[in-house]
Amino acid sequence: MIIEMKGIEKAFSGNKVLKGVDFSLEAGEIHALMGENGAGKSTMIKILTGIYERDAGDIHVHGAAVHYKHPKEAEDAGIAVIHQELNILPELTIAENLFLGNEQTSRFGWLKTKEMNERAKTALEKLGLNMPVTRKAGTLSVGQQQIIEIAKALETKAKVIIMDEPTAALTGREIDTLFETIRGLQEEGVSFIYISHRMEEIFELCQRITVLRDGTYIGTERVKDLTFDDVVKMMVGREIGERFPSNKAVPGKVKMEVKGFKKEGVFEDISFDVKEGEILGIAGLMGAGRSEVVEAIFGYRKEDSGTLLLDGKEVNISSPKDAIDQGLGFISEDRKSKGLVVDFTIAANLELTNLSSISSYGWISAKKQTELYETLVEKLGVRTSGPKQSAKSLSGGNQQKVVIAKWLTMEPRVLILDEPTRGVDVGAKKEIYNIMVELAQSGVAIVMISSELPEVIGMSSRVAVMHEGRLASILDKSELSEEKIMHFATGGDKHVSK
Repeated sequence: MIIEMKGIEKAFSGNKVLKGVDFSLEAGEIHALMGENGAGKSTMIKILTGIYERDAGDIHVHGAAVHYKHPKEAEDAGIAVIHQELNILPELTIAENLFLGNEQTSRFGWLKTKEMNERAKTALEKLGLNMPVTRKAGTLSVGQQQIIEIAKALETKAKVIIMDEPTAALTGREIDTLFETIRGLQEEGVSFIYISHRMEEIFELCQRITVLRDGTYIGTERVKDLTFDDVVKMMVGREIGERFPSNKAVPGKVKMEVKGFKKEGVFEDISFDVKEGEILGIAGLMGAGRSEVVEAIFGYRKEDSGTLLLDGKEVNISSPKDAIDQGLGFISEDRKSKGLVVDFTIAANLELTNLSSISSYGWISAKKQTELYETLVEKLGVRTSGPKQSAKSLSGGNQQKVVIAKWLTMEPRVLILDEPTRGVDVGAKKEIYNIMVELAQSGVAIVMISSELPEVIGMSSRVAVMHEGRLASILDKSELSEEKIMHFATGGDKHVSK
């Protein structure tokens, strides 16, 4: 074993978050670490890498007992972490990012820029990335930045790489490239701890899986011996039934219609409608213009031309406030910068879109404030210690539930969800799917952007597929398949069929 953790325990303010957790990693293994949001995965990794001090338990690396006090000690021992939010400095070059904190200098302290550029070029070529290393890192795609982070880890001589939700913002092609890179390094003896909520990836890439639940070690199994339902049951402690709930709502009249939306250089000729009780999926590769279109609808950005109709009447939306006044709700893909004020309490976040219902003459009613919190927390099953808990202390799944909760009491006519389950565990996903179906059955028209094709197919009544800023096709439920969506998303048959 390269790494062996036994009986790891950790508590914060008397709250036990890890209760005797075990974990082991073999040489040249890709090992999935899974569990619902808040299960203790991040805490365990932070203990392994010296960010947190463990309360009890033993850690052995290469057979020797270790007790890292700082992440640099773990890095020096060959353990590197690539976080979900990449540590790329956009204004530095690729080479400068690659050697950040590990700069090569002469004995006089001068940077060996030429040597670092040459080493960076060699490192990237090895990982299949051929581009000038003097290029600014901020100009790269997220997938390319991910490869830079791997190269950076390898420059520190890492033999263990921990990856947290590495594909959350990647396109299908970038995921394929990343997997090829991981497998190539695996053949060279590099081991990976792979944290992801995307079940398909686990079955495609990993050899073993360890599951945590509520800070408790549930077990370690060979992936080949498990089914999707087996893993779900280990994670949530119960069977959750069908992966996607059935939407029995019969689509009614057109609720929102988009006609000829155009933004120069971003998207053009975008026309579609969504009916009450319908979930319209929007699919496409990263950069296809999906988020930009819905942001224009909601007033985050201004389209150059086009018409928006709600219930058959033309409306002019030039700001998010206009959109809210017209009964539109919007759940952004970036919940931390656009969905939540992370330093606010849960109660304060819920109030942001509901001030008119809980206040009068500029004064907030404490009673209505409490009722709002209790109603929404109960309805969505948010795991929280109370209304005064800060949003940033919640797990990803519970943060997303708070974002969704903000919009429910305003009873939107149209709800736009951009990547609603990104970074959310399988149990929380099912809860979010149920909420979407309940809203649809109550007559709300829903527009959902998702990069997960099983989610798009499982939840949508129809799917609009985008390619390079244009609508490539609008597919009915009976036509939906991953192959067909990808056909249009990659430029096949560049026309719209309704």
